[in-house]
Amino acid sequence: MDLLLSSTFLLLFWSLLITIADAGMGNFNSIANMLDFLEIDSEIRKKPMDIASITHLILPGVGSFDAGMELLDSSGWREAIIALSPQTKILGICLGMHLLTDGSEEGILPGLGMVEGVCRKFDSSLGPVPHMGWNEIEITRENEILPQNGGAQRFYFSHSYFVELQNAELAFAKTHYTKNFVSAFSIGNIFGFQFHPEKSHHFGMQALESFANL
Repeated sequence: MDLLLSSTFLLLFWSLLITIADAGMGNFNSIANMLDFLEIDSEIRKKPMDIASITHLILPGVGSFDAGMELLDSSGWREAIIALSPQTKILGICLGMHLLTDGSEEGILPGLGMVEGVCRKFDSSLGPVPHMGWNEIEITRENEILPQNGGAQRFYFSHSYFVELQNAELAFAKTHYTKNFVSAFSIGNIFGFQFHPEKSHHFGMQALESFANL
């Protein structure tokens, strides 16, 4: 009985823990600080050890596509993320979202291929690139993360490339900047945010809480 209770406690503990992949791509500390503010337990892992304990994984990122993929390879996170993908809740943020796709115009390396799509660059003749600052999102379908009837929701963006999905129905939020682009998608247990929830105050907190509660 004691062993059973101990195992139950461990499973409960793991379900409340968010793992943040630190492959050397940037803003993982900001995400950890936001989760700490929300009283959601998190850990930052440079190496993907003991991945069986990971139930929720956040893949953040800033920088270029090829450099991001090279860091995932050298850190061991690429192999780990692929192994975790059948069941673990995985959230890619900004560049992390891009790395979940098949590839990007920004580079030549293949992405993780967890969602069929490629990353395109904004046309600088239509507006300043990168798209940077606050912008509204439009919820396009029911989802587990962002309320469809929550009125206008504003998030912080900083990006020069956007995801073009092969199956547009996988998007659950879109944003307009020179054109409509995907600001959030999901396919099963895999999620992508183009915006930065850790910099988006109330709405970002809500999005991260929803992900933690999946």
